[in-house]
Amino acid sequence: MRKRSLLLTAGACLATLTLAMGMAFADPTNAPTFRQLAGTGSDTIQDVMNGFGNGYGSPTVFDGIKDSTGTRVLGSYDAVPAGSNITTKDPAVNPNCTFARPQGSGQGVQALINHTADGCLQFARSSTNNSASFPGANLTYIPFAVDAVTYVTRGTSNVSKALTIANLQTVYNCSGPAGGTNPSILPVLPHFGSGTRSFFLQSLGFTDAANFVSQPGHTCIRDVSNTVNPGAPLEENDGRELGNDKELAPYSIAQWIAEVNNQNNVADRHGTVLLREIKDSTGAPVTPLVLNTSSPLNREVYNVVPNSQVGAGGLVDSTFVGPSSAICSNPNTIKAYGFGPDSNCGSTTLHTP
Repeated sequence: MRKRSLLLTAGACLATLTLAMGMAFADPTNAPTFRQLAGTGSDTIQDVMNGFGNGYGSPTVFDGIKDSTGTRVLGSYDAVPAGSNITTKDPAVNPNCTFARPQGSGQGVQALINHTADGCLQFARSSTNNSASFPGANLTYIPFAVDAVTYVTRGTSNVSKALTIANLQTVYNCSGPAGGTNPSILPVLPHFGSGTRSFFLQSLGFTDAANFVSQPGHTCIRDVSNTVNPGAPLEENDGRELGNDKELAPYSIAQWIAEVNNQNNVADRHGTVLLREIKDSTGAPVTPLVLNTSSPLNREVYNVVPNSQVGAGGLVDSTFVGPSSAICSNPNTIKAYGFGPDSNCGSTTLHTP
């Protein structure tokens, strides 16, 4: 992935993130209840997409993406609470559009595949390029912002505050400080299907799988909840899940920024965890309020749409496609949720094989 300059500095981030506070949004919260563009998927980008869909701020900073009649068009459904159902279209018109809430990037893309033909979903949120996992699905991955991933530990932890990629490889191989009968580090991952999990493991040179934590060499890793929802798959970007000072986990820097500032209708789930530095021979510190382009763990985040809708001249084009689209022409909303604007925003060059 190309590294891109981010337009966030500590001062600018603080200024932007003091825009507004309010109650947490989950699914579409104001009229109309059912939107022309409905989407599910990634936890990492659900809040910024809620901002685009519902608007944010008190007083209002942005009132949501609307069509020519002034009607909100974007309905984005959160990845949580896991196990609940969502209804994306009027059941009196389309009774097929009530189904289990997709949890994370992978499930969101699969739900789009399952519900394109019946009209229940028009896009999916993905915080990673998982296009290779869906061959023949005829989907386009449209980038709209830049994020970066680092690791977090509790504020009282004695785990090193600066680790290299090689250090993290050792930890997630359950060797070194994560090995033995009394390990000093306990690695944690979000659930399988999480875009942050997939991206983080790929960045460490691992191939993710549903049974990754039960494979030889990885059995010290925990990916189920101990605290928020004990025994359930562990949600990404939820610092409350780290209940032990020995634990570390990957985390979206943009999401942490939005959570810790408790701004723009984002639920604060960071608990007591702090961002730590990933460094290597070419890397540089990643600090809480600066997204550092020298980090090897920068990533684009995507809205995924059916190929057939790209270039069709409809709402998919006007909302997602090209630098003049409703999302790409609104960098202030992207920055308000901790992300960096992407010079590649709106590109339609990335497709499923």
